[in-house]
Amino acid sequence: MGFLDALLGRSRPVRPDLDRLFALPGAALTLEAATGFTPTGAGSVCFAGVEGGAFARVRDEVRELLDADTGRGGVPVEPSRDAYGYGWLLARHPPDGLPALVTDLHAVNTLLREAGFGPHLLCSLVGFRAPRDGRRLALVYLYKRGSFYPFAPLVGERRDTALELQVRAVLADELRVEADLGRWFPVWGAPGLD
Repeated sequence: MGFLDALLGRSRPVRPDLDRLFALPGAALTLEAATGFTPTGAGSVCFAGVEGGAFARVRDEVRELLDADTGRGGVPVEPSRDAYGYGWLLARHPPDGLPALVTDLHAVNTLLREAGFGPHLLCSLVGFRAPRDGRRLALVYLYKRGSFYPFAPLVGERRDTALELQVRAVLADELRVEADLGRWFPVWGAPGLD
C-alpha cells in the first residue's frame, strides 16, 4: 500500500487463499465439540453466471475430474443454477469424508481460477446438521475476501443469527472469519445446504 492509499483511506483487497479451505476439517471437529453440528458430506462452489464455449469446456473438465470416482461408488457432481442466475457445482461425499470434499472444492476453485474465471468465483460452502434437532448450518468461504462466515437458515427465509454469532466465536481461532457482518450474505436454497 502506498502513501496516498494510506492517506486517502484506501486499502488493497484481500487476495483469495484457497488453501484456507483445508482448515475446514479441523474446524469441523471444534464445531462438533462445541455445538454438536456434524458435516453432511455436501459442499458446493458458486460462480457468477458465465456462458460460452471456454467456460463450458472448463465446467466439463471440472465434472470429469470430480466424477472420476463414480465408478468406485462416488456421486457425480451436480451442476445447477439458482433463482438469481448464479451457477453452482455440488459435490457429495460420505459425512465422514470432509477432507475429500474439501479437496474437491479446492480443485473446482483452482481449475476455474486457472482457466481465467477467478473473477466469477463467489463462494464455496460446506453443509452441517445438528443430529438432535435437524438444524442446518453452512460454513461459507468468500472467494474474493479470503474469509469464512457461518450461515444458519431457518424456515421462511429467516436466519438464526444467535447461532451464527455463536459459531463465529467458536471458530475464531480455527478459521479467518469475516469481520464485516454486512458481508455475511444469505445463500437461500444453496446446493449442499439441504
